[in-house]
Amino acid sequence: MTATKDEFFNPTKLSARDKAAATDHTARAIIAAETSQREKKTEKLKQLRLQREADQPPQAPPKSRKRPAGH
Repeated sequence: MTATKDEFFNPTKLSARDKAAATDHTARAIIAAETSQREKKTEKLKQLRLQREADQPPQAPPKSRKRPAGH
């Protein structure tokens, strides 16, 4: 199996506009995927937090300490 330069290099040259469009498309796809993953993770963590808060008994508010009037 002999490798030729046509297998590795594209003989037609892309215009700058085509390169920019391809880069833009790829970047937007990556950003959309990351956003989707972040939103799923946030939703999962929110559900776990709400479940943990529901399982814990309610806590009494902390008592405030009164300061002496003269000091």
